[in-house]
Amino acid sequence: MKIAIIGAGFGGMAAAYDLAKAGHKVTIYEAAETVGGLASGFKEPHWDWWVEKYYHHWFASDRHMLGLIRELGWEDKVLFPRPYTVMYHEGKFYPFDSILKAILFPGLGWGMDKIRFGLVGLYLRLTNNWRPLEQSTVDAWMRKWAGDKVYELMWEPLVVGKFGERYYKQVTMAWMWARLKARTTRLGTFEGGFQNFANVFADRLQEMGVEIRLQTPVTLIEQETGTDRVSVRSEVTEAYDKVLVTLSPEAMSRLVPSLPEKYLSGLRSMKSMGAVVMVLALKHQLSEEGYYWYNLPKSAGYPFLALVEHTNYVGAEHFGGDHIVYMGDYLEPEHEFFRLSQEELLERFLPALKKFNPRFEWDWVKKSWLFRTAYAQPVPLVNHSQNIPDIKTPVEGVYFASMSQVYPWDRGTNFAVEIGRRAARMMVEKN
Repeated sequence: MKIAIIGAGFGGMAAAYDLAKAGHKVTIYEAAETVGGLASGFKEPHWDWWVEKYYHHWFASDRHMLGLIRELGWEDKVLFPRPYTVMYHEGKFYPFDSILKAILFPGLGWGMDKIRFGLVGLYLRLTNNWRPLEQSTVDAWMRKWAGDKVYELMWEPLVVGKFGERYYKQVTMAWMWARLKARTTRLGTFEGGFQNFANVFADRLQEMGVEIRLQTPVTLIEQETGTDRVSVRSEVTEAYDKVLVTLSPEAMSRLVPSLPEKYLSGLRSMKSMGAVVMVLALKHQLSEEGYYWYNLPKSAGYPFLALVEHTNYVGAEHFGGDHIVYMGDYLEPEHEFFRLSQEELLERFLPALKKFNPRFEWDWVKKSWLFRTAYAQPVPLVNHSQNIPDIKTPVEGVYFASMSQVYPWDRGTNFAVEIGRRAARMMVEKN
């Protein structure tokens, strides 16, 4: 078959790999100038490694992503450094990246609250039955089983940070289950950065005969009149036997307006949060303790949700001695941070860095970059499994695979690979 894939993220490329391996002729359309999607990166001339625009890492349990890398023969390029994650409590930061560190965290004291926290975490890690959990919100389930104090101190800041004041009380408990079930304290990356993986993967695909058309946005996908083929309109219009779209639900609704109203309304009803990320190259190390990831509750007054010192995870020697720091947040696309200029956001963000290191001065900043996307974190509401669009759409020959459909799992490259490969299998199945 002649197949088009819209989007050169990890999901689209994984689907292309399986389809090309099965002997089909595959063309990938990508609006950006590079492959990689939301996991793409950027690189200064004096850096050996790429830096992701939106911070990424793999977990030791990411079997779909790591399995693909093993198939490609690059397992030796996957690295698992040992970074340190910390939690905020009463103006100080405490390590929180192991069972022992969680037990020693002072916020819960040494009584029943700590026991309830441990038992709830253990239950969620051990159970595989997530279906009943999706009928309750995180807020209601955690208050009932963990208690108000434990929830408000340990879990509520995470949910508020991810989904904002509008949605945090509506998010299904199945999302929290999946987050705790799938994640590990070990965090992995690819030698050279995620963009390096995307680039070498794209090279492999091209060796297999896949055509990758960069800076080629698609404007319309529709069935050809009188045929069973699907036309893709871009710089030119071309016909394919099947088409896979790996973009957001909103983009899917625009690209395929001939979808039945029920499917379209399902796409339009799906909620998501955007992301705003400022990346800094500093002259000096910010965290003198060597901390990598700071979890920051919104109630503490920080202008961002997380501060991530990337070079306390991957050494500064890979970046010409620059110390790379992320300041990021999940926000609704209407938030003012999507409108403010880079200079205005720097004025909002930089004063907070003195809270991490009192010696910080603005002249530590060698360079800054600003990245924003309206589609970064799907919002799964109660009984969300009933609302997920089918991969095979009602338009013959058109398929849809996005991070909004990996539920109950959270978005990420691991599940992008899983759903991309699942879509590829469906596309070659005999009807």
